[in-house]
Parts: sequence; C-alpha cells; structure tokens
Amino acid sequence: MQDPNCIFCKIVAGQIPSRKVYEDDDVYAFHDIHPWAPVHFLLVPRLHIPSLAQAGPEHERLLGKMLLLAPRLALEQGCNPYPEGGFRIVCNTGAEGGQEVHHLHVHVMGGPRPWSRG
Repeated sequence: MQDPNCIFCKIVAGQIPSRKVYEDDDVYAFHDIHPWAPVHFLLVPRLHIPSLAQAGPEHERLLGKMLLLAPRLALEQGCNPYPEGGFRIVCNTGAEGGQEVHHLHVHVMGGPRPWSRG
C-alpha cells in the first residue's frame, strides 16, 4: 500500500532520487538530506504507515526488523561500535512529536560528537 502524495513513498518507489543505504522487500534506508550528525540516515517501511501511532500488532515483525537493522547499518555507515561508540534512534510521531513527513520512519544518527543538534 502506497500513498501517491507521500514523499517517502515516492522515494521508496524510485520516483525521487535518494542516496540509498539499504533495501529489501520490507524496508528502504537512505541518507537524510539535512543530516544532524556525521552519520544520519532514515529507515522507512515500504508499506505506507502514517506514524508509529498507526502501527498495529500486524506490524510487529516489520518494526522489529527495522530496529534490528539499525545497529548493523549504523556500523556500516561509519558509527563506532558499542559501548564507546554508538548511535541514536529517533521516531518522531505526530505534530507535537516533531513528525514532518507522515510516513513512519526512524532516524539513525551517530558519529563523533558534538552534533549540530540533539
């Protein structure tokens, strides 16, 4: 299921260019166009889910997959390993939570600090 007006659906479909980090049948990951940290990419499901608040029990496997992919991809993109290194995962949800694109996504940010934000 896709939303023809959603920018992330268009990125996943290849209609808008992105710098791909990873893709499979369920998930697409790409570099953030306005990074807050030396490593900053987004993990988005191919399925259009407006936000984490709309995720249900049927999305449990997908959400687990996204969280388990984050550490591997963070290391591949240049984050230092745990415990001295690490990364941050942020999932903005709704207007008051800072969500700007209404397609579920998680930001994975890491690298040497200080970062420009956060």
